[in-house]
Amino acid sequence: MYCKEYILKHMQEKEENHRQGGVNTKSEVALREEKIMYFWREHKTFEKSLEKDSPKGNYVFYDGPPFATGQMHYGHILGSTAKDVIGRYQTMRGYHVPRKWGWDCHGLPIENIVEKELGIAGHNEIEKYGIDKFVEYARSKVLEYDADWRVGIERIGRWVDFDGGYKTMDNDFIESVWWALAELNKKGLIYEGVRVLAYCARCETPIANSEIAMDNSYKDIADISVYVKFELEDEFGTESPSLRSGRSNTSYLIAWTTTPWTLPGNTAIAVNKDIEYVKVEADGVNYILAEATLGNVFKEKSFKILEKFKGDKLVGRKYKPVFPYYLDADMPNKENIYKVWHADFVTTDMGTGIAHEAPAFGEDDMNLAREHKIPWIIHVDETGRFKSEVKDFSGLKVKPKDTAEDKDMHLRSDIEVIKYLQANGSYFAKEKITHSYPHCMRCDTPIIYYALPSWFVDIQKSKPIVQKTAEFINWVPEHLKEGRYKNIVDSAPDWNISRNRYWASPLPVWKCDTCDNQEFISSLEDLKEKSVKSGNKYFVMRHGESEGNITGVISSYSEHTDHLTELGKKQVFETSQKLKDKNINLIIYSDLARTRETAEIIKKELGILDENFISTKKIREISTGVWDGKRWTEYVAFIKNEGMQRYLYRPDNGESGEDVKARMARFLYEIDSEYRDKNILIITHEGPARILYVGALGMSSSQMEEKLNNKEIIVFKNAEVNGLNFVPFPHNANFELDMHRPYIDAVKLKCKCGGEMTRITEVLDCWFESGSMTFAEDHYPFESADWQEKNFPAGFVAEYIAQTRTWFYYMHVVSALLFNHAPFKNVVTTGTLRAEDGQKMSKSKHNYPDPWVFIDKYGVDALRIYLMSSPLMKGEDANFSEKLVQEISSKIVGRFHNTMLFYELYRDKNLEDVFEKDLKNVLNKWIVGRLDEVITEVTKGMEAYDMAMATRPLDLFVDDLSTWYLRRSRDAIKDGDKETKQTLYFVLKTFARLMAPFAPFIAEEVWRNLRGDTDEESVHLVEWPEAGSLVSDKNKITQDMADARRIVSLGLEARQRTNIKVRQPLSKISVKTYSLSREYEELIKDELNVKELKEDKNLENEVLLDTDITEELKQEGDYRELLRGLQDLRKKLGLTPKDLVTLSLECDDAGKRLVSKYEENLLKTVLVSKVTYEKNNGEEILVGELSFKVKMEK
Repeated sequence: MYCKEYILKHMQEKEENHRQGGVNTKSEVALREEKIMYFWREHKTFEKSLEKDSPKGNYVFYDGPPFATGQMHYGHILGSTAKDVIGRYQTMRGYHVPRKWGWDCHGLPIENIVEKELGIAGHNEIEKYGIDKFVEYARSKVLEYDADWRVGIERIGRWVDFDGGYKTMDNDFIESVWWALAELNKKGLIYEGVRVLAYCARCETPIANSEIAMDNSYKDIADISVYVKFELEDEFGTESPSLRSGRSNTSYLIAWTTTPWTLPGNTAIAVNKDIEYVKVEADGVNYILAEATLGNVFKEKSFKILEKFKGDKLVGRKYKPVFPYYLDADMPNKENIYKVWHADFVTTDMGTGIAHEAPAFGEDDMNLAREHKIPWIIHVDETGRFKSEVKDFSGLKVKPKDTAEDKDMHLRSDIEVIKYLQANGSYFAKEKITHSYPHCMRCDTPIIYYALPSWFVDIQKSKPIVQKTAEFINWVPEHLKEGRYKNIVDSAPDWNISRNRYWASPLPVWKCDTCDNQEFISSLEDLKEKSVKSGNKYFVMRHGESEGNITGVISSYSEHTDHLTELGKKQVFETSQKLKDKNINLIIYSDLARTRETAEIIKKELGILDENFISTKKIREISTGVWDGKRWTEYVAFIKNEGMQRYLYRPDNGESGEDVKARMARFLYEIDSEYRDKNILIITHEGPARILYVGALGMSSSQMEEKLNNKEIIVFKNAEVNGLNFVPFPHNANFELDMHRPYIDAVKLKCKCGGEMTRITEVLDCWFESGSMTFAEDHYPFESADWQEKNFPAGFVAEYIAQTRTWFYYMHVVSALLFNHAPFKNVVTTGTLRAEDGQKMSKSKHNYPDPWVFIDKYGVDALRIYLMSSPLMKGEDANFSEKLVQEISSKIVGRFHNTMLFYELYRDKNLEDVFEKDLKNVLNKWIVGRLDEVITEVTKGMEAYDMAMATRPLDLFVDDLSTWYLRRSRDAIKDGDKETKQTLYFVLKTFARLMAPFAPFIAEEVWRNLRGDTDEESVHLVEWPEAGSLVSDKNKITQDMADARRIVSLGLEARQRTNIKVRQPLSKISVKTYSLSREYEELIKDELNVKELKEDKNLENEVLLDTDITEELKQEGDYRELLRGLQDLRKKLGLTPKDLVTLSLECDDAGKRLVSKYEENLLKTVLVSKVTYEKNNGEEILVGELSFKVKMEK
């Protein structure tokens, strides 16, 4: 795990990378967001959200672990945003929402990276390189991008516990997985068997069916299908000999296959007994095939039908194999080889109605072979090559990956097989086909189907409980429940959980080398209990008090004598008396003076023989190098002052605590291997004695530092003895507990027959690990005994839709089989985000914007809202749209921010303590009613886990708030209207709470700017807003306001048609139907800038504007135009709403008359203290035919 200092440094470096040439390239909104991000970090706001009161208890959330082998992309941002939205929402609803991060560490994605970087491939090369080195290299690659992910996750506003997260490679996680496997085994749900499985020859392992069905696994490729002639051994037909005169009596079955490479493994032919077959003559040769296929097979060739018959006439007949390689091979049930059998799966849809059967390479073929005890032949090895006995093709890869140099590489073996058929008279015809073919999603190699022994979860036996528990899962989108997911569950095969690889959880199965016994291990303690043991008992003793203990001088080497004191000798003697009943028969001691003298006293008192009295350098005091001969207090003070970890510090020419651990643990393993049934006393020094216990427990360096500093490991007094319970465990080169291969493979178990048991070599399918994360992340059942009560099932999970058949399904299966319950209540599936051109997002094509550059441009909030409101949240695919994100940034985030800024210009904190509920103004009533509506809509969507439904109302509300309410209320706010100011303050703060899960940055900024002294410091620490009853008649007000706005809209359209600006007053608008109160009439008149509103039921259209502009109306319009120009000038000068100005105007008499007429309003509106008329060099404002030169000064 990276230290916090490193992470912060990495974050700073990443943030600096966003600057180019010393110029800040980030937008204002991005900089504001980062300021909020730093606030959260500094104030530990996420941690506070976890610590705050949670009256509703725990809300459980499971996070699907990603691989850290690459950078974050938009798909990760999409899923992470959905998870964050729910987490923030449920926290505000009163739940405690732990959000534990996880890393998917194992499997082919890592192994393929390692093979590529090491330049090796396949089992042979990996094992030659060394499994231990291979897995350690894999471990080093797992968290290569960990720090980048931390920076990215923080920047997108997602709150998650990284430091307390889980990794699937951790021993605790693996142990929980072992427990799950053992429990399923107890239920009789795990078995070993030979099945035909999807197999990657490049990776040399089976591939999960679910992975084959995932994105981009199937590719359209060209293959060659071949029609093959199989000669029947005996004469076939019902004709009389006279009719056959002059013709060949030999008949050939014509079989069709799309996999010519499987033909050397042919052991049977399948027909359908109910299909109509024919024997035909063509070019003097007799052929047999299904009648319905004649046209497709013979095409333009001429033929003559000799007879017709049902397929049952063919069943039982023998034929001659096309390839001779296995004719003389010994095999069980050989009497059943090379015969014709009935099979229901044979049809006439394609081919000839006659199927070539190679049971080792096809599931239907294998089922037929099992049913009739037909032998099967594996003529291809695990690397995907023809075996040596297939002499004509030995070593050729049967289905290799295409290369840049050879785009048809996958066809090469098929072509060679066809050439052989042609040369040996078994060829009838061939044709090219293009079909969708599965490829390994990890290495892009064509999949083959291959029979090999594997371990399975018996899904067929357990399917009813999976189907039953599936009924209680809510899916978004809903159709998945009874559609895709139900089909996945209903049609699921048994789950192949074993893989022939290295970097994964090892399958905890040991088999006896002597008998048939096998053992499932359920835990580390179970492993220790059943492992082969030495029978030794260990006692660890520290030397008696020495001179160095008195002086505090370090003595690490034999050159420096450090003898026992008289008290020390007495201490040792007293200890020796206590040891007399321990039956010590072997003493091993450090060769330094103080330990040697201690050992000699013990030897004498216990009567130990010389041959059982052994001196060694291996358990000496820690070598302090340059500190030897100095004082321990100086040594410790130096480490502390330098800010170093004590047990990781290695002085010049000395050892670190890690070195001592390796030395002491190595010594312990050596003597445990060398001796049997001994009671061994180990006499050493205080530090090494404590560290020996660390090594015996297999602790990591970080665990060692923590346990030793906290004194959780025994602190030895002088001459103190303690027992040491030690059982060898799987460990790496640093003697740390490590349950991976090859370390686990070295552990042998004792069989009840007296023999030894060896672990099978297979490792676990990583999907079983992912499916176990529900409990394994908490190390259940070994820790978190109340896990089921507190953390199961989850309220919610989310991933992209392809996980329906993988993570969602496997997690469901594991939980249903272990706990009889679905692991989650709600599942949100997201679609795939494509590039704007509809293609897959591709780095090489550069068809999408870099997410971090994009975020610097528009901010995260806009991207989050875009993603959450898109069809992606309904499980549908969508094309990325920068334009839509830009609009959201402007219309939602920008407008909300600008509304807050406007309020702050005229803010009066004295009005904010109380919100008067008895609203009088219709606009205030309306906006509060709209707020209630949007709270209800958003809450309804969130409760249904429909984030698209929840997010979409935000846009309309911000539009209503900024473009209608605020615009109509500006003057009231400027004039200090108490009710309007209080209303806007209430709405802004409440809407910030509503926005918080979706747009956490702008919500926080608004909250932080507007919060009162008694408010929480963060919007993310407050409660979710509830729809209130502040407006009793809100439904009527909402409808009336909608009618008023509709009339305004029609009036504005009418103005646009006549090309009359809104600033130009008009005398009247007539409305065909009008029933609104006077409050709305004033709004409409003001918005349309008309003097009068009349109802006229005789109108042809809904509204009619009186466009006759009188001189009085024209003057008022001119004044409004001037007013707009003056206000624009104030903005240009950067004036605040409180800044008074003086105006110097240069204009003609008509201009002076216009100003004079409206001077009182101008002084108030533009905040002018004095108007003078004189020549100036100011800005020019044109108003119709009038010209004003204006000089404005503060």
